Amino acid sequence: MVAVLAYDDLGRVVLVKDKPSGLWGAPSGIVDPHELPSDAAVREVWEEAGVYVELTEVLGVFAGERFSVVYPNGDQLSGVETVFAARVITGVPRADQEETSDAGFFDPGEIERLACYPHFLEIHQAVSQQPRCSYFKPATWRPPHV
Repeated sequence: MVAVLAYDDLGRVVLVKDKPSGLWGAPSGIVDPHELPSDAAVREVWEEAGVYVELTEVLGVFAGERFSVVYPNGDQLSGVETVFAARVITGVPRADQEETSDAGFFDPGEIERLACYPHFLEIHQAVSQQPRCSYFKPATWRPPHV
């Protein structure tokens, strides 16, 4: 999985509203077979929000309970999401009306007032820390008897 926090020249971020759930989040999606994560990231922003971006950095790698899914048949998926920062090159956010029902630029302070996916709020909180550095949860695993 990839997600993109794409910023315009005013520091606003592109967010999309998921059509089925009505929740806001960053443009995101699955990396297709043999696709580079960076290509998937640029493609997803274009497909979901109609904005062409240039990736600028890896903000972090996220996983855990909020990034996991249990399907109706009981299968479980533990997701790992690579989150990129990007700058908007061209385009005005617009929903694709398939996956997204709305899209727009938002000031970082506006995000707290939106109905957002919990995993997106975790990403937003982590990357808003100053000084900003690539985020990942520290390892907790240790070999036996150490």
